Amino acid sequence: MDLSALLKQFTSAVERRDGRAFAQLFAEDGVYHDVFFGPFAGRAKIAEMIDDWFYRTARDFRWEMFRPVSDGKMLYAYYTFSYVSTLPEANGKRVGFDGVSMMQLRDGLIVEYREVANSSIGLLEIGFAPERVAKILGKEAKHIKERAEWQRHAG
Repeated sequence: MDLSALLKQFTSAVERRDGRAFAQLFAEDGVYHDVFFGPFAGRAKIAEMIDDWFYRTARDFRWEMFRPVSDGKMLYAYYTFSYVSTLPEANGKRVGFDGVSMMQLRDGLIVEYREVANSSIGLLEIGFAPERVAKILGKEAKHIKERAEWQRHAG
């Protein structure tokens, strides 16, 4: 499997607003866990996420993946991500953040996508009030702590 080609198809589909092409990179039962919007299961929902949810309050996406590492079952890559926010607070400003993509693979397709993102950077650049940023980060922390990997750290 050519990891660089897969990652380029992944990011290019988002930049082109091509939800169908993006969803085809996923298995039929694939799930994309978005750091802001939550999980999208199945190709139809994943395509909708790109075509509608991503572009609802943003445009002109730029997404780059660097230094991919894979054992054939998992793929990890550092990324930079930015877009022009169309939210009123942002005043048309380009905002962005970085993170790490984690993709579970099966037969050359993505079964599950998760990420660890420095999303607070983008939220501050948009111009959200501190209380709103705290609310969003609290929701993100809740989702992270619900994962099986966090059970040993609970309570």
